[in-house]
Amino acid sequence: MSGGGLRTNDNGEEGQSTVELALVLPLVALVLLAVVQVGLIVRDQVMVVHAAREAAREAAVEPNPDAARRAALAGAGLEGERLDVAVSGRGAAGSRVRVEVRYRAPTRVPLVGVALGDLSLEATATMRVER
Repeated sequence: MSGGGLRTNDNGEEGQSTVELALVLPLVALVLLAVVQVGLIVRDQVMVVHAAREAAREAAVEPNPDAARRAALAGAGLEGERLDVAVSGRGAAGSRVRVEVRYRAPTRVPLVGVALGDLSLEATATMRVER
């Protein structure tokens, strides 16, 4: 056994891992924030579809368009000032009523929201009039 000293790696690469992490970590964080924002947008779209179905169900039994709007708001839990509900085709029993719901979805995640801004989500539901 010769040389009782410690071996050192002296290739001039000290701190390389720290620099790589400092360069990559912000990009990874931005991608993670974008994934979270996409998840929130998908959730909002599902809620808009549910609001359209609830409003169409209400419009099928109640001739008042305000009742359909209230049903859309109650069924989806969306912000009312960002939600537009349009009811068309209300006629005699057996005819079809169509409800269109539009929602201006806010972007909630910092940095990603600045790039995207508010998004317009839409859904349509049609049901047969019962009364």
